[in-house]
Amino acid sequence: MKVDFIPAKLDQYGFTPSSVAHQLNLYTQGEVIGSVRDGTRSVQVIARSGSMHLNHDIYPTEPHDWYTIELKNNRGELISIGQLADISVMYEDPVIKRYNRALSIPVNTDIIGAQAKDVTADLWQDMADLRASLPLDYEIQISGAEEQSAKAEASIQALQPLMLAFMLIFVMLQMRSFTGTFMVVVTAPLGLIGAVIALLLFNQPFGFVATLGLIGLAGILMRNTLILTQQVADNINEGMDDKKAVIEAAVQRARPVILTAFAAVLAFIPLTLDSFWGPLAFVLIGGISVGTVVTLLFVPALYAMWYRVN
Repeated sequence: MKVDFIPAKLDQYGFTPSSVAHQLNLYTQGEVIGSVRDGTRSVQVIARSGSMHLNHDIYPTEPHDWYTIELKNNRGELISIGQLADISVMYEDPVIKRYNRALSIPVNTDIIGAQAKDVTADLWQDMADLRASLPLDYEIQISGAEEQSAKAEASIQALQPLMLAFMLIFVMLQMRSFTGTFMVVVTAPLGLIGAVIALLLFNQPFGFVATLGLIGLAGILMRNTLILTQQVADNINEGMDDKKAVIEAAVQRARPVILTAFAAVLAFIPLTLDSFWGPLAFVLIGGISVGTVVTLLFVPALYAMWYRVN
């Protein structure tokens, strides 16, 4: 209900907008005039005009009902509000939402039977003509999970060079040779085999959390390579010939590497039920399962080929 005051009428009958608003507030919501104790609580005392019954069934709902309400001016005269203002019914937004301090209208949806990333890409392409025809200062933006995922991936990419530099430094300190460092680093992508298979089999999206899983998976596989190559070096130092040292290293380290990988796979199974962290769990489960087996076969073969072990 919108009340449009008529300034000339307010002056004529001795009212001000604030005095009218004060009296109308008594008719509708009432005003707090004090409080009383109710046990351990303090209860507000609200004063409401006696001419307005508390029964909401007779609460004014139409403009003509409000015209009959009488207000008292500063001279003690009763004047109906219909003589002071025009009352009309109009619509207004109860909540004005803003995004980055700009007016916005959010459009949300729940996706069933598809991936959010794929649906977003298809919709964005279908709305190309609509986005091009928008008036000035109007735009459509992607928000929600895809926006947060993009921000997170950007933060990872910003620190990725520093992360790779530290990783290479620590690997070189452990291997103490460029050849050994190369062997360790080249095994990192082997986890993609199992990770891609797991994501495709269980229809999981490749987003931010999946990227985190790949980073952790690369570290796990490189650790296995460090263990194998170090065992080869220890066997050679003990007097074994090169071929036997490589074979024995794979045999000696197979059980602890496989058992560690099996324990990690079991640990990530409960996480697959989570809607947010599920892709990370599937990446690690698939990557560790397949990558561990491939590493045990690939690293000895690469070592024998690189060092020309006969």
